[in-house]
Amino acid sequence: MTQDGTLTRRGLLWMAGSCGIALGARGGGGALRGIYPIVQTPFTDAGKLDLETLAKEMRFLDRCGVHGAVWPQLASEYAALTVDERMEGMRTVAAEGKKLKPAIVLGVQAPTAAEAVKYARHAEKLEADAVVALPPPGEQNLDRVLDYYREIGRATPLPMFVQSIGNMSVDFVIAMSKAVPSLRYVKDEAGVTLPRISEYRAKAPELNIHTGAHGITLIDEMMRGSAGSMPAASFADLYTPVWDLWQAGKKKEAIERWGRCLVLITEVQQYGIASLKFLLQLRGVFPNHVTRNTPSANVPNNPVSTRVALDDNAKRVLTEIYSLMKPHLKA
Repeated sequence: MTQDGTLTRRGLLWMAGSCGIALGARGGGGALRGIYPIVQTPFTDAGKLDLETLAKEMRFLDRCGVHGAVWPQLASEYAALTVDERMEGMRTVAAEGKKLKPAIVLGVQAPTAAEAVKYARHAEKLEADAVVALPPPGEQNLDRVLDYYREIGRATPLPMFVQSIGNMSVDFVIAMSKAVPSLRYVKDEAGVTLPRISEYRAKAPELNIHTGAHGITLIDEMMRGSAGSMPAASFADLYTPVWDLWQAGKKKEAIERWGRCLVLITEVQQYGIASLKFLLQLRGVFPNHVTRNTPSANVPNNPVSTRVALDDNAKRVLTEIYSLMKPHLKA
């Protein structure tokens, strides 16, 4: 709230998260809709968190026309970051984000509710637009998962995304949303995504369902009523026109644009995080493609480290494909 008593955009979003209200324009009809890339985490050649490049990546995403940005999540190598690095990185993302158009969603997941609450309170102080949290690593007891999200919800009124994985059924996530008023968004990665979107729409149309997996089925997802997608950042400017055109009713043009995304999606699915960073390096955003090669703490089949070695042949192929795709890139 400003000094004259006027609510800021973030203040309105806090109210929306607590009351389940959808707010207008962002991303095509409701609050926190559209393309929300997972921000890759840059490291120096010595392996230290590179805050200057992290801020530069935020400016790059703004030029890509994205509707929001999310950090740190699985594709951000969050499990490889120290507590201090996460706090500093959140501060950098939020501070840069205040100057830009995309909404800012900060990741607050942690091994314990107490640590997650610490990140959630930090996110609120930084005036993030929302928070997102994976469940505690390896936790299968759904009662404890619910308690964990309740604690995050009590810590801040910011709208919350739950990133569903493992045994988190649609019915369980819906029940959680009734127990945690700020939980109005889902990044759904549990089970088979497409039928789950339809199930959410039938049972809880008030929830906004985002997806991951590089948005490889984005057209199908939009047909089923998804609220957005959280792909990687490296070629976000290929995704945003697809979303915007589709929401504008220009579906044929959106599908034609979508084919360009698939060219790069198939490559990064093979090579993993290092290839995403290598593309950012080719685009002049990152100075290198250093990763910390830490397996995902939550999804064993979705490792943070490269899946296929990013050797000279891989770099050659990625460089040539990037060169061919470059005329279609905006930023």
